Parts: sequence; C-alpha cells; structure tokens
Amino acid sequence: MKRTLIQNAILINEGQTQITDVAIEGNRITQIASHIPAVKDDECIDATGLHLLPGLIDDQVHFREPGLTHKADLASESQAAIAGGITSFIEMPNTNPQTTNLKALENKFEMAAQKAAANYSFMFGGTNDNLDQILQLDHKTVAGLKLFLGSSTGNMLVDSPEVLEKIFSSTDLVISVHCEDEQTIRSNTKHYREIYGEDIPVELHPIIRSEEACYLSSSKAIALAKKTGARLHVFHLSTARETALFDNSIPLAEKKITAEVCVHHLWFSDADYSEKQTRIKWNPAVKTQADQDALWEALNDDRIDVLATDHAPHTWSEKQNPYTQAPSGGPLVQHALLALLTAHKRGKITLERLVQKACHNPAILFDIKDRGYIRTGYFADLVLVDLNKSTTVTPESLLYKCGWSPFEGTNFEASIHSTFVNGILAYSENKIKDPLAGQRLEFNR
Repeated sequence: MKRTLIQNAILINEGQTQITDVAIEGNRITQIASHIPAVKDDECIDATGLHLLPGLIDDQVHFREPGLTHKADLASESQAAIAGGITSFIEMPNTNPQTTNLKALENKFEMAAQKAAANYSFMFGGTNDNLDQILQLDHKTVAGLKLFLGSSTGNMLVDSPEVLEKIFSSTDLVISVHCEDEQTIRSNTKHYREIYGEDIPVELHPIIRSEEACYLSSSKAIALAKKTGARLHVFHLSTARETALFDNSIPLAEKKITAEVCVHHLWFSDADYSEKQTRIKWNPAVKTQADQDALWEALNDDRIDVLATDHAPHTWSEKQNPYTQAPSGGPLVQHALLALLTAHKRGKITLERLVQKACHNPAILFDIKDRGYIRTGYFADLVLVDLNKSTTVTPESLLYKCGWSPFEGTNFEASIHSTFVNGILAYSENKIKDPLAGQRLEFNR
C-alpha cells in the first residue's frame, strides 16, 4: 500500500507542540515520530514551517439538503468545509422534510454517502409529538438529538413542558438545544413592530433576541437536565450571563451539562451591525463586546467546551429582505479555522486550546470513534496550516453555494495549506482534490 509521509510538521495535538513526521497508509495514521525514514514510492510532503492539526469536527451545521438546496447542499458545503480545515460535520434536522422520523434520517445518510467531501453524521430532531421515533434511534449510528427551545429556521419549536420532560427523561443521547425564550422574543418583536413596522433596524436584533431571552431558556433547560439526569449540550452561547451557568471543575468526559460557542459570536459584536447589516443576523444574536469578551474567557477557562460554526447559509436575495423577513444565519465553514487562527495570533487563544475545543472535545462529547486526535491507528483527518501566509476573502474564492460571506474583504493572518480526509489529500493548492472523501461517522456507545 502506498504511503504518504508528512515531514517536519509542527504538530499541535493533546496539549503538546512538537516537530514531527506522520505516516499515513490507507485511511489511517500508521506512525508518528520525530523522524520517519522515507522509502521508495512514499508520497512525501515537506511541511517545514507548517502546523499540523487534527481535522476540525464541527458539531453544528445546516447544509440545507434535502428541500432547501437553492441555499446550499451536502456537496457544496462539505467542499467548503474541507477548504476550511473541517473534516467532519454534524448536520441539523431543520431541512425539508425535517429529520424527525427514521426514514428521513436514513435518507440523509444515503444522500451524504453519495456527496460528502467530509465525514458526516446527523442530528435527529425532537418535536412535540415524535417521542416514539426518538426511542427507536440507534445510539451507535446517530450523532444525537436536537431540540429548538426557541424558534429558528424550519419552525421546529418544542414548547410543551410535558413533552420536554419526557424527552429529557427518556434518552441517553446527547440532547443539543437552541435556547431562546420564545415569549420574550415575540413580545420584543411586537413592541418594535409597533414603532417601525416591518423595517425594524437590524441593530435592534440583539435587543429583540435579548440576553434575557437566552438566559431564561438556557437556565430552564439546565434545570430540567439536572432534574432528569439528561445529557445536555447547549449550542451557541451568546451572552456573558449564560457562561455562569456552566462548570469547569470536572473533566469533559464526566460532565452532564456542556456548552458550545460559535465563531461569529467570538468575532463580531453589535458594533458591526451598522456595516454588516443582515449579513450578521444570526439566532441567537451577535451581542455586545462585553459578551464577546466573556465568551472568550469562558472558552479559555473550560466553562465552554466546544468551538463550532452553526453554518447556516441563505441566498443573498433572502438576506436582503427587511429585518422581519430576512432569515437568520450565514455561511462560515470555509473561514472558521482561519478566524480562530487569526484570533490566536492576536492573543485570544493558544493553538493547543483551539485544537482541544474544535477537535478533541467534539470527539469526546459525542463519543466519535477514532477521530479528533492525531494518534496511531486513528483516521487520517488532518489539516496543514500556514501561520505566515495571509488569506483575503474575496467573492471569487468562496465555495459556498449561496455565493457570499460575512467575512468578505477580511484579511486573515493564516492560510489553509491542505486537508486530508480519511488519508486522502482532499484539498490542496486552493483546490478541491477529492469531492467524495467523506465517510459516515461512527460512535463508541
């Protein structure tokens, strides 16, 4: 079997930094050593001066297939992901049809097998009336359960307290939640509609989808998890106040309640609405600089466990609608790692902690088999990055089907050199080399 040999890379893995060689045979890492002698027919890659990271595992993306493929699809967005160093993704259930029954779930797996450039799994959507389907899920083959406790794209709001308690009490799967209090949001929207009509200034988005809306919902979900013993994961924290709800006194593997932060809440603040407008309209909303600073602090002190994107593209024409009609969400997978590497260079996070939060911890949290680390015997999901070469985001460089990015014009202080997915050089020299390198994720449960 032909071997790929990555030589002289600066390896960032399991809290350590060292210059090393890595050998790949088939889809696995076969050797890691300070020097691995090359033999005839080896495919050698000189990685001198480059950093080698495990491929990122993004635990929250919306790739829009099936049913919303005018915005994105599994092929286009997974290719954008590997161009950004993300080698595995977990996709959300608010597609059309929604992934709320076993047939719809299996249909998505079948589509991904034919289209995915990155490794894939899917969340199953909980609703007010599908507990019977939740109880039939095979825990070894599905990533987890997703509940919307605040309305978002797809209208999958779970608003029955009785149903929520039954779901929390009935499954050992990780329950990932979108937390915003719906009544608070509706009241705030009504108030500003009375003042502005449909053309509410987007600067009011973090006031409408407020800190209070987030905290009310998150605190209730956490209280219910503590009452029922459920395994709860709170998606996309956006406020300083919420960070106090989480614990950093025990290892991740022992936590029953965990949290995630997304790149946009770490990069943008409410000061950016005047320029970016609906391009940075997300749910939960991008909030204040003080909130952003607190999220960084919580990420670094282990109250927040995971870094992700919540990649959620819409067409540019959809985003140009008035505030009340413009959908929330934007494309992020191609540039998330570049943003995080730039944040590292600006002193926000160490490379070791970045890898912990974006690679190791998602693998721990979801019990993903043989991924998330650079270890002998693990799948060769790897990304080489250059911290001495900048990347400017241009419209021509975008691989997203929607054709726009909130980062257009940004000059990141790093670049993605190449990405390996299952031992395959899937992205290099600014080009997709293999659009079908992905495999279905497996879980150690």
